[in-house]
Amino acid sequence: MITVQTTVKASLDKVWKFWNEPEHITKWAFASPEWHAPKAENDLKEGGKFSTTMAAKDGSMSFDFWGEYTLVKQNEAINYTMGDGRKTEITFKETPNGVEIIESFDPESENPEEMQKGGWQAILNNFKIYVESN
Repeated sequence: MITVQTTVKASLDKVWKFWNEPEHITKWAFASPEWHAPKAENDLKEGGKFSTTMAAKDGSMSFDFWGEYTLVKQNEAINYTMGDGRKTEITFKETPNGVEIIESFDPESENPEEMQKGGWQAILNNFKIYVESN
C-alpha cells in the first residue's frame, strides 16, 4: 500500500464533516489548480457508495472516482473499496497539533507509485488548506 498523511489544525468534528459532506468535497478533491470537483455524492455508511467527479477546468477530461464503504467509524476510520477493486484505509486521530489523517491505498498499475503518491498527497494537502482556511 501507498501511504500519505497530514495534520490539520482543526477540531475532529470539523475535519470529519469537511471530509464527508459533498458540499465540502467539491471544494478540495482535486490534485492541482487546473482541476476541480464539480460533483460529489456520499452515502457514508458501511455498504454505502460515494462518487466524486474530478475534471479538468478546461473541459478536456474528467472521471468519476467512486467506491463502496467497508468500514465507517465516526471520527475514527473509513475504509472503502474503489470501483476497480483496490482498497483504501483512512484514519483520523486527534493529537496536540491537530487531527492526523493517514490514508493508505492499493496502487494501480498504470502509473508509477511515486506519481500516485504525489497525486493523493496533493489532494490531502488541498484538504488541509481548505479546512484550515474555512
